[in-house]
Amino acid sequence: MKLKTFLVDLPRWQKRVLVLSCDVALCIVSAWIAFYLRTGVFHALHGRVVLSILLSIGLAVPIFVFCGLYRAIFRYEGFGATVAIAQAMLMYSLLYFILITLVNTLGIAKVPKTIGIIQPIVLFIGLVISRWAARYWLANEYKMQMRNARLPRVLIYGAGNAGRQLASVLVEAHQMLLVGFLDDDKALQGLLINGIKVYPPKDVEKVAGRFAVKTVLLAIPSASANRRKEIISSLVDKRLEVKTLPALAEIATGEVKVSTLKQVSIEELLGRDPVEPLEDLLQGTIRDKVVMVTGAGGSIGSELCRQILRIRPKTLLLVERAEYSLYAIDMELREQFGKHGVPVYPLLADVRDEARMREIMTAWGVNTVYHAAAYKHVPMVERNPMEGIVNNVFGTMTAAKVARDCGVERFTLISTDKAVRPTNVMGATKRLCELILQSMAAESNGKTIFTMVRFGNVLGSSGSVVPRFRKQIQDGGPVTVTHQDITRYFMTIPEASQLVVQAASLGTGGDVFLLDMGEPVKIIELARKMVKLSGLTVRDDEHPKGDIEIQVTGLRPGEKLYEELLVAGDPSPTKHPRIFYAKEVAKPREDLIAMLDSLRKSLEKRDRREIREILMSCVPEYTPKDGVMDWVALQEGEI
Repeated sequence: MKLKTFLVDLPRWQKRVLVLSCDVALCIVSAWIAFYLRTGVFHALHGRVVLSILLSIGLAVPIFVFCGLYRAIFRYEGFGATVAIAQAMLMYSLLYFILITLVNTLGIAKVPKTIGIIQPIVLFIGLVISRWAARYWLANEYKMQMRNARLPRVLIYGAGNAGRQLASVLVEAHQMLLVGFLDDDKALQGLLINGIKVYPPKDVEKVAGRFAVKTVLLAIPSASANRRKEIISSLVDKRLEVKTLPALAEIATGEVKVSTLKQVSIEELLGRDPVEPLEDLLQGTIRDKVVMVTGAGGSIGSELCRQILRIRPKTLLLVERAEYSLYAIDMELREQFGKHGVPVYPLLADVRDEARMREIMTAWGVNTVYHAAAYKHVPMVERNPMEGIVNNVFGTMTAAKVARDCGVERFTLISTDKAVRPTNVMGATKRLCELILQSMAAESNGKTIFTMVRFGNVLGSSGSVVPRFRKQIQDGGPVTVTHQDITRYFMTIPEASQLVVQAASLGTGGDVFLLDMGEPVKIIELARKMVKLSGLTVRDDEHPKGDIEIQVTGLRPGEKLYEELLVAGDPSPTKHPRIFYAKEVAKPREDLIAMLDSLRKSLEKRDRREIREILMSCVPEYTPKDGVMDWVALQEGEI
């Protein structure tokens, strides 16, 4: 196999020299055999035998070159080669016979005239057999190389077990052509693994240029998130597309397939090393409990359901008012966790419907509620403020009140960093929800523990910038960013959900917990990274021929340049390194009840200006940056 590959990989001129040398050897052998067939004796290579050989070589080489026998080495197929050889041999035979006759006539040497007939016949047979033998022996190798030439060329980063498994899969799948490994281990650099060289990562640009590589496959599943980020960033900056292997557990089971390779997501580039969860916190509010998740079909709600089922509750109730979202998460959970044997009930319900909430909590004897149901998109709520207030504020108040009345042990509100010094209706409603739960916690005397968990944006949630940017890039751009300097905190949905579950166990009543969100991310840099991750370039003044333009469109209604997680003071640590406790000031219960009554009456009157004023009095930190943006009010000319 190695000899075949060596021959096929030879430069074109070397292949021609090799075949020409073989043809010269055939000229020698055919002349020698011709004398044997004529005389019945094998003659020594001298005298007339040598003369006939020299005449053969002197004629054959120029004629074969002229007739094009060396133009397409190893590519002859079927009878095409035979026809080409026959044409060349016809000319050769005629001239060779004439020369042999002339040699005898002139008395130069006693060469039998029949040699002029026999040698061309033997030579023809030798040429045909050699070409057909080459075709059958080398055709598969050549076709494979032709097929490989059409395949995308790739490098594998990681020459360990995972990288070698992936290399074997690539060979079998014939979908990509592996041209090299990259590995940080100096002991491996320069070695050959199944004939494939291992290069140092610093040479990636040179190697990629040499072999026309566009894609690097990441096969380092045991590397830390920070190390992966470093590697991915360095490859992306060199305009290389990066794909990655699945989880380490999948590799351990031998399930590595080309189809399991996936595009590196922005989540991986912004993610961080996970902190091992504390089992007592994970299980405290879930194990063998009846758990209810409101907004179960949303991004956070659905991930909470997945995390909860892994911990094995007694029963899981999915509460959602959007029918398709409820259907989708119910089907997914049944397929993924059906073998766990945990009863899962999809329940169409609106958290504002007190009777429906009460019958659900009573029927199953709910122990734990994770309240994720909310309108969360800032511009949408800004344009539809009354619906946002009714759903977020009074929906939360209804669900919490029913939970308290039904003896629910723990009620956890999913809050947001937009609740801190809000400049928009959505943020103000979430801060008001926090105040309501703080008030209820004081009233319940610990019978129902109300907890709030506040965090920033989650990567990939519905309506977030990540899926929007991804769609814009797929469409060829432009990618739209609202401000050059806007920043946001980001966390992956699984990490946020797992921390929410653990924070709920830490609560003692009225607690506001903050999740460590890491460093804020500049949105315009996020857009640039996503463009590069797609193997494309940003089009700007410095790179006018780039692929994707990034446009700054201006801040949307209610949008802030940056978010915070704390209203006042410094957060206190908890037993979990990424969960912090914030001591937020609560409102006196009587004042809060009066304000909520006023807010409800204003909503009934649909007095949008009064609603805003009451909301500002409920949440003194709320400082709207725009006027009333309600679509209906603007249409009717109220504003």
